[in-house]
Amino acid sequence: MSTPEAELPKARVVLCWHMHQPSYFNPGTGDYQLPWVYLHAIKDYVDMAAHLEAVPEARAVVNFSPTLIEQIEDYSAQVAGFLAGERWLQDPLLRALAEPVLPDDECERRHLVRQCLRVNYRRLVEPFPAFHRLVELSRWVERHGQHVDYLSDQFLVDLLVWYHLAWLGETVRRRDPRVRRLLRQEAAYTIHDRRELLEVIGELMGGVLERYRRLADSGRVELSVTPYAHPILPLLQDVQSAREAWPEIQLPLLERYFGGEERARWHVERGIETFEKAFGRRPEGCWPAEGGVSRATLELLAESGFRWAASGGAVLDNSLRAADQWAEDDPRWHRAYTLADADGAAGNGGASADRPPLHCFFRDDGLSDAIGFEYSDWHGDDAVANLVNRLEEIADRCADPGQAVISIIMDGENAWEHYPANGYFFLSGLYRQLADHPRLEMTTFAAAAAGVEPRPLERLVAGSWVYGTFSTWIGEADKNRAWDMLGEAKQAFDRAVPGLKPEVQWRAEAQLAICESSDWFWWFGDYNPAGVVREFDHLYRVQLTALYEILGVEPPEHLSHAFTHRGKGSPEKGGVMRHGRADG
Repeated sequence: MSTPEAELPKARVVLCWHMHQPSYFNPGTGDYQLPWVYLHAIKDYVDMAAHLEAVPEARAVVNFSPTLIEQIEDYSAQVAGFLAGERWLQDPLLRALAEPVLPDDECERRHLVRQCLRVNYRRLVEPFPAFHRLVELSRWVERHGQHVDYLSDQFLVDLLVWYHLAWLGETVRRRDPRVRRLLRQEAAYTIHDRRELLEVIGELMGGVLERYRRLADSGRVELSVTPYAHPILPLLQDVQSAREAWPEIQLPLLERYFGGEERARWHVERGIETFEKAFGRRPEGCWPAEGGVSRATLELLAESGFRWAASGGAVLDNSLRAADQWAEDDPRWHRAYTLADADGAAGNGGASADRPPLHCFFRDDGLSDAIGFEYSDWHGDDAVANLVNRLEEIADRCADPGQAVISIIMDGENAWEHYPANGYFFLSGLYRQLADHPRLEMTTFAAAAAGVEPRPLERLVAGSWVYGTFSTWIGEADKNRAWDMLGEAKQAFDRAVPGLKPEVQWRAEAQLAICESSDWFWWFGDYNPAGVVREFDHLYRVQLTALYEILGVEPPEHLSHAFTHRGKGSPEKGGVMRHGRADG
C-alpha cells in the first residue's frame, strides 16, 4: 500500500537570486561611467521584491554584493539631493533626463542617442509604439551620423523619457498612476513630466533595499552576501588553484598574488560590515563571487561565521570524481555537503564548539540555465509547468525526498529583459505554483541547513559555477595581462601603505578592492562584444590609475593604452550570463 502523497516528506526547493553590479564609478570624472545600477534597480530589483511580496507563502534567498548595495544607496542620495536642490547628479544619462537644459555639444547628444539604443529591442522597444518610432529614427541617425543636428531638443527629451519608462519594472508600470499617465501621453514631455519621472526613480531607488529588509524581517526571504567587491577568492588566495580543474591552463606571469589571503579576509569582513549596515542583520550565508570555491575559501567562510556557502554543480562533479565518490544514478547536486578534513577523514566542515559546520549547496545547472536561456521564449504558463514538472521528477528520483535540496541559483537581474513583461508572468506563476505544491517546499538555504543531514565531501576541486573552472577569469591572454597589471599595482600598494595616513590607507584599501573585482576579467576576451570589452578595458585602467594616485605613486605608462584585443564576439544574451556547463 503506497503512502498518501500528503504524508510524504517534501523535497526542498531553494530559489537563490544573485543581485550584483560592479563599481561603475569613474574616480577621474566623478561620474558613473555606465548606468546599469540604477536601471536594474528600477526594473529588476523592484520587480523581484514585488513578486515575493505578492505571494506570502513564497520563500527565496536574495544575495547582494556589497558594491551594489553602496551604489544603490549613493544613487538614492543623489536623486534625493537633486530634487532638494542640494546635489549634482553623477550619472550623465540620469542628469540628461533631469536637467531642464540638454547638452548642445554634438558629441554629447550623439552619446545620449547611442545610450538610449542600448536596450532589448524585442522586449523593451517593440511593445511601445511611440518608443519604437523614436528608436527607429535614432537608428537612422546613427547610420547617418552627420545628421545628428536634425534631432530637436524635444526629440531627445522624448527619447530619454521613453528609455526610462521602458526600463521601469512591469509592476511599476502596472501600479504607479504617474507612470501610467506618462505612458498614455506618448510624446511632448515637459520639464514637469521629467521631474515627475525622476521622483518615481528616486522613490524606487530609496525604497528597494528596505523592501528586501522587510521581507527578511517577516521570514519570507533570506538575505545573503558576496565578499565586498566580488573578487574570485580562490585566485586571490592562490592563483595556482586554477590548475585543479584545468591542469593545462596557461597562467599569467603572476605566480602568486602576494598578501592574497589577507585581501580575501578583508573582502569577507568588509562585505559583512556593509551588509549589516544596510539590512540590520548578520548574513548566515555566502554566495562567493561566481560560486568560486576552494578548500581555503570554504575554511575562510567557516571561520567568518557563515552557516552555508554555495557553488556550481560542475564543481561538485569534479570533486566527487577526484575523491572516487562518483555515482551516475545519484541525485548528487540535490543534497547538502560538508567538507571533510584535509587528511580525508570525516570532517566537521569548519565547526567548533560554538559554531555549526558550514553546509555546502550546489547549483542544478540544467534548471538554472533553463530559466536563464530557454524559458524567455516560452509562454509563461508553459515555462512554469515545465520547470515544476522537472522539479517533481527530481523529487521522484530521490530515495529520501526529505533530505533533498534542489538549488536554483542564478543572476537575479539580467535574464528578465529577455522575457515578455520583464518575466512578470513567469515569476508570478512560478511563485504561486511552488507555494501551493503538495510535494515541493520553497525554503531558504539557512532553513535547509538546519533541517537536513549533510554528506561528507572528501575532496574539493577548486572552481566556479561556470564550467567548474576559472576559465572565465584567467587563462586567456587578455585576462592574464589584467592579472599581471593587478599584481603590479598590489606591489605598489604594499610598498606605499606603511607611509600613508590612516584615512588615506582606508581609501587605498577600498580602491584596491574595486580593482580586485571579478567583473573586469569576465569581460576581457575576444569572444565578448567589442563595445563592452572597450568599456571595461577603459574602466579597469581608470580604477588602477586611481589606486596609484591615492598611493601617491606615478601610474605606469601602460595604463594610458588599451591592452585588450577588443572583442569580436556576439555571445548569447549579450554575454552578461553564462551557461553552467561548457556544453550548455
